[in-house]
Amino acid sequence: MAKCAICDKGAHFGIAVSHSHRRTNRMWKANIRSVRVKVNGAVRKMYVCTSCLKSGKVERA
Repeated sequence: MAKCAICDKGAHFGIAVSHSHRRTNRMWKANIRSVRVKVNGAVRKMYVCTSCLKSGKVERA
């Protein structure tokens, strides 16, 4: 599973509980995109979550 290169956000694990209280394992995935980013003047591809993209922590190429 991919992780954000900026904030290290990835998948979270837990238990889903139905109405009848049956419990099953589940996974919450972060909204991660592969984007072209400027890093020290050079253009690289890296995995970045959308919250880092929206907040301006990353400059897109």
